[in-house]
Amino acid sequence: MGAPDGSGFVGYRSVVNTVKPVVTKHLEHVREHHGDRVIDPFEWLRDRDDPEVIAHLEDENAYAEAMTSHLEPLRVQIFDEIKSRTQETDLSVPEAYRGWWYYSRTFEGKQYADQCRVRKVVGRGRPRLEPGVTPEGEQLLLDGNLEAQGHEFFSLGAFEVSMDGRRIAYAVDFEGDERFALRVRDIETGALVDEAVTAIGYGAVWSLDGQHLFYTRMDDSWRPYQVWRHQVCTPAQDDVLVFEEPDERFWMGIGSSRDDAWVIIQVSSKLTSEVLLLDAALPLGQPRVVTPRRHGVEYDVEPAGDRLLIVHNANHPDFELAQAPLDATGHQQWSPLAQTVPGERLLAVEAFASHAVVSLRRDGLTALRVIPRDRSVPSGFGPAQDLAFDEPLYSVGTGNNPEYETSAVQVVFESMVTPKTISDYDLGTGEYTLLKAQPVLGGYDPSDYVQRREWATAADGTLVPISLIHRRGLTADGTAPGLLYGYGAYEISIDPYFSVARLSLLDRGFVYAIAHVRGGGEMGRQWYDFGKMEHKANTFTDFLACADHLVSSGWVAPDRCVAEGGSAGGLLMGAVANLAPGRFRAIHAAVPFVDPLTTILDPSLPLTVPEWEEWGDPLHDEEVYWYMKSYSPYENVEPGVYPAILATTSLNDTRVYFVEPAKWVARLRETVTSDPVQRPILFKIEMVAGHGGKSGRYDAWKQYAWELAFLMDQVGVS
Repeated sequence: MGAPDGSGFVGYRSVVNTVKPVVTKHLEHVREHHGDRVIDPFEWLRDRDDPEVIAHLEDENAYAEAMTSHLEPLRVQIFDEIKSRTQETDLSVPEAYRGWWYYSRTFEGKQYADQCRVRKVVGRGRPRLEPGVTPEGEQLLLDGNLEAQGHEFFSLGAFEVSMDGRRIAYAVDFEGDERFALRVRDIETGALVDEAVTAIGYGAVWSLDGQHLFYTRMDDSWRPYQVWRHQVCTPAQDDVLVFEEPDERFWMGIGSSRDDAWVIIQVSSKLTSEVLLLDAALPLGQPRVVTPRRHGVEYDVEPAGDRLLIVHNANHPDFELAQAPLDATGHQQWSPLAQTVPGERLLAVEAFASHAVVSLRRDGLTALRVIPRDRSVPSGFGPAQDLAFDEPLYSVGTGNNPEYETSAVQVVFESMVTPKTISDYDLGTGEYTLLKAQPVLGGYDPSDYVQRREWATAADGTLVPISLIHRRGLTADGTAPGLLYGYGAYEISIDPYFSVARLSLLDRGFVYAIAHVRGGGEMGRQWYDFGKMEHKANTFTDFLACADHLVSSGWVAPDRCVAEGGSAGGLLMGAVANLAPGRFRAIHAAVPFVDPLTTILDPSLPLTVPEWEEWGDPLHDEEVYWYMKSYSPYENVEPGVYPAILATTSLNDTRVYFVEPAKWVARLRETVTSDPVQRPILFKIEMVAGHGGKSGRYDAWKQYAWELAFLMDQVGVS
């Protein structure tokens, strides 16, 4: 199990004592703003083209491996547990689209999925496909393993079939930097007919005639800012610029309407949005603005056949639903369709020929509302009906629903104890038809586990929700190890979800909890607003309040609590390590945003200018500068005993540069007074990967097993 003090270091202490931590050299670099002169000795690590930097990163990997080599048996065991519980040869639920059934397949031993289809037969319903069995007439559209051959990393971006079903346009990334190469393949022959466009962002859309593709390009700061039109099988230099967004606060996305009639261009900052529509039948035309942007007004547009449905916050911070004529060009043409109910946050609307489905949040959980079309009433819609679910914690949403003319909508449900289930919800009768339940091999029984909602009291009296799961029979006696996960930014909600990998923690006696801290969107727009900008510290103190609650309520032992968060959640990890270094035994910070002030001061870096509406603008606002400096993890490390730290990242991450955790670890290691054997500070970097880490599913399982083993070891669990 481990040492009596819970360190887990028994028998190999003499071995790791001989391993010396990596020492990072100092090179003076001065940062000066608002009269504040800061000497940063580790900024030289930013230059990824410097061989000395690469050598330093490789030394860090070697040190991390040496310090955890004793955990290899545990890592193998966790990986084997994940693998043994996963149905490796499997397939997705087939989706009907333009006369075909589309689905993906996975095979035992293969990292990536195949994309396939079979023709839809008139008079027959959904095909009954079996894992590992090739149905008659199956067409292989894309073999992910073949595409990835010879590459350490592979990510599939766009994947779109032309309107006539003859070609696929898809985008590939072999580095992890999220710049994709666009390819067009003839489905019948398998021939690659076009690979002229080499650098696009996410997404690509076909014109109705199948002759043109629309895609986005990114600027030097990785901001999607242009939409281009490419005529298939012509040189990329002949492509035509369709739309450009010069304001650096705004990002751009591209998609198509469910009825295939429109190309949709979405332009958004953190506070403001604008939508343009282009007739997909007239690809050479110009896009039309649905309503010009107004500062602070966000809206999404869903074409609904003869009208537009619009979710917006022009009148209410938690958004409302409106409709407008199909040719609308201003907000004056919007008319209310559904007012916001107090305590609800409207998220999105999806339009079908006979219904609209609204996604929303209520009581900290997701929800769905179905509104039937009724042309006999002035609004064009009948009374709404909310879907009901009988678990205390869950996540629910719509699945893949590509067809506009449909009598059923795919609904996806899961909880912390219930594996993901996909069902058809009949829009006429309200009945569910189960299409697929995520298989969990090895005799998984949901009744062996208990999920519950707890509430922590924050420093200002705010009640903060916690989603918690543990094995049945575990009592709140103050002895269990626990892992607390947090994020808290961008209004992103970390809703209750099922995880096969998490079972390896629960079955070893862990309590697993998600802290739904402010900065996320779990409790509505105000929850987000009071965890950003000048209120950012609430995110950190909320998380500490959740940790305190787990301990005071007896769910977790005070010396066996570990924490985990990634990206903006990595900032959270760094902040709480400084604020309360004795609160956690160990912390895993994944791709952590731990040097936010340096990053947000540099407008040339990816994310910086758009992020000013999330964090503030420290470059031009002195008050913002000092506030960010007060919580920046890198700038507030102090001498003292800290938790064991594991920082993980990837060299090609364009969202949070690898230099941030590299610098943070260097400062921690030379500042804190923790025992480097019992509470090591480790840095692990993937040399060919991006923000999401390794891309293959087996590689991702191994990475997760590596991280879990580190946390388990720190609380004496083996």
